[in-house]
This record gives sequence, structure tokens and C-alpha cells, in this order.
Amino acid sequence: MMFQKQGAAILAAVALVAGLASTASAIESFQERFEWGDMSKPTTIQGRVIILDPYDEAVWINTAVYGGNAESGLYWQKVHPGKTLKFYADKSAWQELKKMGRPHAGPAAAKEVPPGSTTDLIEFVATETEQNHRVISSVKKIPEVSGSVGKPLSISALRLKECAGKNEFEAGCAKGMAALNSSPVTPDGSNVGMQYDVMLPGGKTVGGLIHSTAQYNHAH
Repeated sequence: MMFQKQGAAILAAVALVAGLASTASAIESFQERFEWGDMSKPTTIQGRVIILDPYDEAVWINTAVYGGNAESGLYWQKVHPGKTLKFYADKSAWQELKKMGRPHAGPAAAKEVPPGSTTDLIEFVATETEQNHRVISSVKKIPEVSGSVGKPLSISALRLKECAGKNEFEAGCAKGMAALNSSPVTPDGSNVGMQYDVMLPGGKTVGGLIHSTAQYNHAH
């Protein structure tokens, strides 16, 4: 009788674990559909190639603002923001995606182990053929939107026509950025919301510290 009770308890525990796992999987599937939308029909998406899986002929793609903003072009800026999701690929798309993977696999002791991918910015068409199985049918590289060290390009700059083809330190772009940081003022200049860029401990305010500061902050 004791063995029967123990066996029943074990079966109940296994059923509970299986049920929890099934519930967790269902919640994850719902969350992905909620965040990524309905892809039952061909859907065009922009993002960055992060990791290629040669065994499944699949790819992990990160999608952020403007496909994949990266203010200073650093690797971590390209792979961390936004949302990352796994996509499979048909034969032709996979051949293109393979060109964006790291050139070789290397052991931990290798002198150089390249990043998981070249973080190329791409536009691709994907369809969810069955639940959680999204297949890329076409892929193409698109113009880069990231900045570089010393030549930053933020999300705000990407929005401005004044910054097209420029970085934030160039005159035209810097002027456009300054306009974003400017508060409406009265003709006599008395109604200014914030006449500083930074407030130091003790309450002292300092202006003119950033390249895109409002024009009226240079005097503070």
C-alpha cells in the first residue's frame, strides 16, 4: 500500500512539472505573438543578424529602433537593445545569411574568436508557417544606421533630416539636436523651462556641457 501511495505521489509530481512546463511554453508563445504580432502572412522586418545556427539553418535576429540603432557602433550596442527572436530560413535565404556569420569556429584557446556574427543590418521577409516556426524567404542588407566612436548617431539624430549623412558633432546635425533640447521661450527670454544641462551636488547648475545644448544654456 505504501509503495502504491509513493508511486501515485511521484506520478502526480511528474504531471505537475509537465503541466507547469506546458503552461510556461504557452505563456512564452503568447508573449512572442503579442510582442511580434501576427506573422501568418509574409511580414517585412528590419533587424540585425546576431547568431547563426548551422544545425537548424536558423538565425537569431535582434530588432530595435530603425532596425538596429547603435549610437557609437559598439558590438554590445548592436546586440543588447530591442527584441531577439529565432527565425528559420529557406535554402536561398540561408545562403545569404551564411555570409553574415563569423568566418570560423574557434576553441577557447584560439588567438582570435570573432563575434557570433557581423551584426549586419538586414531587411527580411518571414512567415510563421506553424506556431513558433518562422521562416525567412528573402533577405537583403540595408544601409547602416549606427554611429561610431567619436562620431555618435543617437535615436534622436536618426529622426532628424538635418542629421542625414552626418554625425551629431557636425554643425548641421548639432543645430538640429539643439532644437530638440530647447524649451519654448517668451520674446524677452524669461520663460525658459530649464537653463542648465547638469545639476551638481548642492544645487549648482551648469550649462553648455553637451554638444546639443540649447543656445540659451551657453551663458549658464
